[in-house]
Amino acid sequence: MTDFSVSSKLGGGDDSTLTARFYADWLNTRFDSRTEEVLALSVGDDGAAVLGPKNLTPSRFQTRQRSLGSQIQHNWQFAPNQSIVYGFDFRSTQVENLRQNLVTEVETIGYEDTINQGALFAQYSIKPIESWNIVVGLRQEFSSLNEGSVFSPTVGTKFSLGESTTLRANYIRNFRLPSLSNLFNVSPASIGNPDLEPERGNSFDLGIDQSFGDFALLRLTYFNNTISDLIAFRRITPAENGISGTFQNLGKVRTQGLEASLNVRLADNVFASAGYTLNSPTILESVNPGEEDNELRFSGADKLNLGLWYERPSGWYAGILMSSLGSYPTNNTNTEFLSGYTTFDLRFQVPVSEQISATFGVQNLFDQRYQLFAGYPNAGRTLEGSLNYRF
Repeated sequence: MTDFSVSSKLGGGDDSTLTARFYADWLNTRFDSRTEEVLALSVGDDGAAVLGPKNLTPSRFQTRQRSLGSQIQHNWQFAPNQSIVYGFDFRSTQVENLRQNLVTEVETIGYEDTINQGALFAQYSIKPIESWNIVVGLRQEFSSLNEGSVFSPTVGTKFSLGESTTLRANYIRNFRLPSLSNLFNVSPASIGNPDLEPERGNSFDLGIDQSFGDFALLRLTYFNNTISDLIAFRRITPAENGISGTFQNLGKVRTQGLEASLNVRLADNVFASAGYTLNSPTILESVNPGEEDNELRFSGADKLNLGLWYERPSGWYAGILMSSLGSYPTNNTNTEFLSGYTTFDLRFQVPVSEQISATFGVQNLFDQRYQLFAGYPNAGRTLEGSLNYRF
C-alpha cells in the first residue's frame, strides 16, 4: 500500500488549505487446494451406492487486485463559526483471477475486469451558538457499473449540556457497489453474480458522552442501519453443477444495537478501557421466505473489549488488550452456529530516537484456537514488529 499527499495553505492565514492525495494499492491472495482424492458416493454397475475415491485436481487460485486513486480537497474556514470542505475523488480497481493446475502448471483466467468510481463531495459546518454544532454533507457517486450513480446526503449534530455532557445524532444515506469478486468470482467455483444491484440504505445513531472530571469518559450509542438489496453469499443445497452457492441481493436487513465504552485514567500514564457492542441484524425481506426474521449470517456476534496500558508522552507504550466475540450463525436459516472466542494481545512501543520508534507485539497470546468460518481455523499466535522513521 502506498500513499502520497501534499498540502498547501492558500492565502495569508491558516483558514484555507488545499490537499492532493494519490495512492496505489496492490493486494494478492492465493488459495491452494492440494487434495488429490476424497471419498465420495457413486452408483455401481448394479445400481447400488458405492463409497470410493473421487479424484480432484490439485489447483491454485490467485486473485491480483490493483487500485489507483486520487483525491483533491479544499478546507476553508470562511467565517469564525462556519467552514466548508469540498472536492472530488477517483478510484480505478483492476482485478485478475487465475486458476493454475498444479499438475500440468497450465493457467486459465477466471475473470479480468476493471471498475472505475468517482465522486463529488461537499460538507458544511456551522456553530449557531458555541455549544451547538451542525454538519451537513452531500456526495454524488459515479461508477462504470450499471446503477452505479447515486446521491448520498448526511447530517449530524452535537449539543453540549454544560462542560461534561454532550448529545449527538447522525444520519447518512448509504450506498455500496458490488466488488469484482462479488460479480465475477470463479474460484474455486462460479459463485459470482454479474446481475447484482448496489446496496442502498439509511443509517442513523443517537448518543451521549459523559465525562467525569479529567479522568474518565463514558460513551453510549444506539445505532440503526437498514440496507436494501444487501449483497450476501447464499448457499445452494444440494450443490448444482459443483456450485455450492452464489452472491445474491438478499433483500432487506436491519441492524440495530447498542455500544458502550468507558475510558479511565487510573494514575499518571496508566489507562484502562472497556467497550461492549450489542448487535442484532435481522433479515426483514429475503429471496428465501424461510430466512425472514432470522439473524444475518456472520454478522450478529456481540463483542467485549478490555484494555490496560502504560503510555508516556515521550513515546513509551506497553499494553494488554482482550477481545471476546460471542457466537453467531453461519447460515441465514440459523441452523448452524460457530462458538465465540476470547483472545489477548500484547503491544509495545519503544522510542529509539526523536525520529525512530520500534513497535512489536503478540496477537492471540495464549494461542487460542477458533474458526471465523466453518472449516477454516485461525492463524494462532502471531508475532509482529515494525520500525518507524519520521523525517
